[in-house]
Amino acid sequence: MAELSPPSPSDEKPAVDHNDGKKATILGACKNRDLEALRELAESPGGFLTDTLREQAWPVLLGLSPTDLKTEHPADGETSTPSWKSLPRHRDEDQVQLDVNRAFTYYPNDQTDAQLAHTKSLLSDLIVSLLRTHPYLCYFQGYHDIAQVLLLTLPPHLRLPALTRLSLFHIRDFMLPSLSPAISQLRLIPEILRLADPPLYRHLAGLEPFFALSGTLTMYAHDVPSRAAIVRLFDALLAREPVFSVYLFAAIVQARREELFETAADDTDMLHFLLSKLPNPLDIDALIAQAARLRRDVPPERLRAWRREISRWSVLKTERFRPAQRHGSTTTTTTTSNSKDTAAVSDQNEKDTPDSDPNPDNDPEPIPLPFARQWFDRHVAELQRQEQREKMRKWLRQHRRPAGLGLVGVAVLVGVVAVLVQYQQQRGTTGLPGPVAAGLAYVSRFVAGWWSRR
Repeated sequence: MAELSPPSPSDEKPAVDHNDGKKATILGACKNRDLEALRELAESPGGFLTDTLREQAWPVLLGLSPTDLKTEHPADGETSTPSWKSLPRHRDEDQVQLDVNRAFTYYPNDQTDAQLAHTKSLLSDLIVSLLRTHPYLCYFQGYHDIAQVLLLTLPPHLRLPALTRLSLFHIRDFMLPSLSPAISQLRLIPEILRLADPPLYRHLAGLEPFFALSGTLTMYAHDVPSRAAIVRLFDALLAREPVFSVYLFAAIVQARREELFETAADDTDMLHFLLSKLPNPLDIDALIAQAARLRRDVPPERLRAWRREISRWSVLKTERFRPAQRHGSTTTTTTTSNSKDTAAVSDQNEKDTPDSDPNPDNDPEPIPLPFARQWFDRHVAELQRQEQREKMRKWLRQHRRPAGLGLVGVAVLVGVVAVLVQYQQQRGTTGLPGPVAAGLAYVSRFVAGWWSRR
């Protein structure tokens, strides 16, 4: 984290921009739910300018319905109705409390101890209500940094709906039971640099991109100590597709280009140290503009890691998917969030490719919540299959030499299957063609011959 002193009181709230024309444009885009206009405004200097305008813009960008926006504020100032308190306790609540106790290190700094304790209580309730309502999600350290930005910016009745859609459609990969999807996202950063800045890519070739984990995992909320800066950054992150966060870190790396070239390429420890801390000062408007250029010039589809490392069920790809009912279908779905079984959702998503839409920022219709649960479950199942395959490969490596095991056993098995298939083919009891059985026999002989030459 950038080592900066706590912000002064004047830094607690974003500076007011008196550009009345831009304010009117933002309000008009919110009223019309014009996502393309809001995206352009979010990327323009100053973003949405004030918290009052963010209260209008952020919920629209996150896909909250007009009904959500019109709900009256609870009289007691609580984040949500108390119904979640009767739900079963989430397995990660102890860790939530530990993190909440450490929250609000830099801001707000104008509250009394009693006020800060109340704010922490609201943050805890916000996070726990989300987890109990969606118990399949896994909490991760740093999630509280993201939640506190919403807590301090949005009115009470919008906090939980906003955090829900943010969790399900922006950072869902980080709430899986494995860290590997988060690591896969980091692999995109070197790929972006390889195409956008080859000399810098070669200079950092010996470095793993783990330096970007804290920033991308927490939407930079853990690393940016100024509230004015982080809400400005959230303007762009909420307006763009989830992969934009990765492009933003690539832009941060490029911003430190001169400093990085002053460090030897083989001094990977120092390079990692430099990149694990954000630049100080942080020119957010310039970084957002550069990230947008990188996203335009080097789209994800050009990245090898996008094709090889990013699951089709990753939030980076499913956010680009357009379910059938979003294009006029009358299909309807219902779900109970804390049910163990995923609700039935249209089978259309089995046939469509999640990353088939090259410009996902333009679709005005939000993705229905049930899809997020289905994609989460399929991603988990894919991770479990990968884990089983890795265990099998490890087992084969450990047992490849003893007689009767390893590839010899595989060769024998393939040979037996080939014989059986040929026998059944002759009797007319199988629909497999003769070449298939012959191919199996050939594979058996090839594997056995290869093993004998080892």
